[in-house]
Amino acid sequence: MKATVVVDNIGTDTIHGEWGLCIYIEYEGKKILLDAGASGAFADNAKELGVNISDVDYGILSHAHYDHANGMIRFFDINNKAKFYVRSGCGENCYKKVVFFKKYIGIPRHILKDYSDRIIKADGDYVIDDGITLVPHKTEGLDKVGLNENMFVRVNRKYVPDSFEHEQSLVFDTQEGLVIFNSCSHGGADVIIKEVADTFPDKKVLALIGGFHLFNKSESYVREFAKRVRDTGIKHVYTGHCTGNHSYGILKEELGDIVEQLKIGLVMEF
Repeated sequence: MKATVVVDNIGTDTIHGEWGLCIYIEYEGKKILLDAGASGAFADNAKELGVNISDVDYGILSHAHYDHANGMIRFFDINNKAKFYVRSGCGENCYKKVVFFKKYIGIPRHILKDYSDRIIKADGDYVIDDGITLVPHKTEGLDKVGLNENMFVRVNRKYVPDSFEHEQSLVFDTQEGLVIFNSCSHGGADVIIKEVADTFPDKKVLALIGGFHLFNKSESYVREFAKRVRDTGIKHVYTGHCTGNHSYGILKEELGDIVEQLKIGLVMEF
């Protein structure tokens, strides 16, 4: 399989980065787009990188936040065939507490209704195609993470801590092992590795790719986090976006060659 970073915070000399993520993946003859960034820029970046969005077979939304979903409408405009898979818990209801206010940080309003013929809500362990599975969180108590991050979902006119029922891992089965994509890993990258390992007990986890939401964490937290990731025995970690440059530097110190920086144009092959 081959994966190319289309959108990340870090750009190139000719392609500007944005706070968001989009990764194009080729696997066993199938073409997959994970997320669509914070704007329609993903399509321009894709063209610059030689990726034809109209050829994509499957679209995947990692979770229901704007910096991964705002490009979806442009995707539908360009690609007239691919279904876009979101988690069954995905709704237009994600907010972040900013001082005394709740700021909407969710997917484009009305997109679930306006593109209902293109959007599929995945429930449980959802097999998209041979070797391609969407895995939800299976760990209890993740609402504590939401509370700590000041992230909420609006349910029946009330704001409750986000338990990230709208977040999912995109998992590929390769000859070397399982490759996991989880764009922000709000539930914890180490938690996600364990969830996937438990879901496929006869497989080994080879790699995890995505943001780790560490940009706002202390040095001691990041170092302890790195230890937990190392203890999983994973062989490759590619991270960027919401990990943050400072935290990435700490991860590099702790994990060495295991970890690499995501950036636009990076190609990963397994």
